[in-house]
Amino acid sequence: MAHREFIKFVEITKRLRKECPWDKEQTHASIRHSLIEETYEVVEAIDQNNIEELKKELGDLLLHVIFHANIAEEQNEFTLKEVIDSISTKLIFRHPHIFRETKVDGVEHIKQNWEKLKFQEGRESLMDGVPKELPALLRAHRLTDKASRVGFDWEKKEDAWKKVDEEMRELHHAIESGKQTDIEAEFGDLLFALVNYSRFIGVNPENALRQTVGKFILRFQHIEKRLKEMGRDIHSSSLEEMDKLWEEAKTKQL
Repeated sequence: MAHREFIKFVEITKRLRKECPWDKEQTHASIRHSLIEETYEVVEAIDQNNIEELKKELGDLLLHVIFHANIAEEQNEFTLKEVIDSISTKLIFRHPHIFRETKVDGVEHIKQNWEKLKFQEGRESLMDGVPKELPALLRAHRLTDKASRVGFDWEKKEDAWKKVDEEMRELHHAIESGKQTDIEAEFGDLLFALVNYSRFIGVNPENALRQTVGKFILRFQHIEKRLKEMGRDIHSSSLEEMDKLWEEAKTKQL
């Protein structure tokens, strides 16, 4: 059933490319931003545990995958079949513990093998394959995780935290010096050290910050709503008034 529906879906997208004036004009570059947007909408549905919305957003994301493949096929770059064959071959190659006789000892061993197999595919550095376009926190997390798989890591979380303390002190010294370039560099080093420490406590920093940002928005909107109910303008409200309402939002577990 899924096979038939998939073929039907691909046929619909091909018809759109032929008959819809807007769809005809699109290129890999012109819909790039939409692909990124749809990906984040999938992430948002996951964060909200909204399964119905996740179903819809995965469909939107699938549309982009197929659309890019259609564009490539029209330009004789590659076909959808080649896309599917490529990922199938990769999955089989990178899972020798499933499709071959390789023995593994737990998840960490699987991750180490995964990185070794990438080198057999032509990678020249462990740092390859982490897109520059990733959000900086997520990219830092992925890079430090990759380095850890070959032993370039702190032995204990306490050691990683000492690095955070060290970077905090260096940031303070830079602030005292007043040199903006040093302040920015040390601030970046502190963030990187915190991201590195996050791995030791099982936290994804991108997810953690996204949750905190969402919480900040809800609490600030609570302030706006309550001030409006009181007939007050947020632009003329005092910090003390807003702080009180912020604490009120916290008691409501917003």
